[in-house]
Amino acid sequence: MSQCEILTASPTGWDEFVLQHPHSSPYHLADVVQVGARAFGLKNYFIVSRNAEGAISGALPLVEQASLAFGRFLVSVPFFNYGGALATGPDSLRRLITAAESLAKERKVQHVELRHEQPLAGLDYALRLDKITMLLDLPATAEALSKQLGSKLRSQIRRAEREQPVVEIGGRELIPRFYEVFRVAMHELGTPVYSRRFFETVFDAMPTRCTLVLVNARGAVQAASFLVRYRDRMEVPWAACMPLAKPLALNMRLYWEMLKHSIEAGCRQFDFGRSTRGSGTHRFKAQWGAQPVQLNWYYWLAPGRELPKLNQDNPRYALAASIWRRLPRWFVNAAGPHIVKNLP
Repeated sequence: MSQCEILTASPTGWDEFVLQHPHSSPYHLADVVQVGARAFGLKNYFIVSRNAEGAISGALPLVEQASLAFGRFLVSVPFFNYGGALATGPDSLRRLITAAESLAKERKVQHVELRHEQPLAGLDYALRLDKITMLLDLPATAEALSKQLGSKLRSQIRRAEREQPVVEIGGRELIPRFYEVFRVAMHELGTPVYSRRFFETVFDAMPTRCTLVLVNARGAVQAASFLVRYRDRMEVPWAACMPLAKPLALNMRLYWEMLKHSIEAGCRQFDFGRSTRGSGTHRFKAQWGAQPVQLNWYYWLAPGRELPKLNQDNPRYALAASIWRRLPRWFVNAAGPHIVKNLP
């Protein structure tokens, strides 16, 4: 009879199972699951289903977060766009879900969030469908991409040439300069910023998959991004620019450089990251030709609980963002990492 275990460390064979599963993401890998533990001291769990021979037939990573404002919850996985349960069949999936529910009750959490791209058949959970990701199929060459972008977008990209931008593509050594742009952009949005250590921890968890891109102009980094590759897809989980970048079209140059780099690296698809359908970020990504793909986020809810609203649709969240934008930058830089560790 197959078994299910709830572990606090990844078992032997976890990554091998993840890498061969067709619906896995880099965020299922054991070192990446532990980013929250290493960067913020959070608890993580590895739920494993095994077949009759003892081989892994299902894997579900969960990370526990808690805050005064939003309570206690388990997420697969926080900080990233993808996660959820990986199973070889309905029996393995059922065992993973049953174990997750048992853990949720034991930990007295208010909800469990499973971040799936593909829908899960037969899972009778509350479902959020307000989030999409934007995917662009990449042609074989940058020249072909330029042609399909259209004249208006090409003109915007060329606008940046007036600033004589210098582009850098590299690794961990670029994180400090990426971070200077990122924390300014997050303050402008009213969002608490991750610590620099968080990005270093992410990079160290998958060093062969991560790349940073910087666009320099007028003596400083004006736009920057952090890329993650998995199989033939390049994803941009984080991109940011200084206030000066948009009127100078340096943000457009950043995206062009990311796309060109992805093609040169042999990727077939570019993932612009998640958006709320109909939002400004959705429209920005759509102009590059990216197509919406529905994200399916499933929720187990404790009795009497409703779907969580840890976004700006929640008036309490929107008010906090408005206040955060008005606080001095020295304060938000210091306080942000202590808050954001408990925002999924």
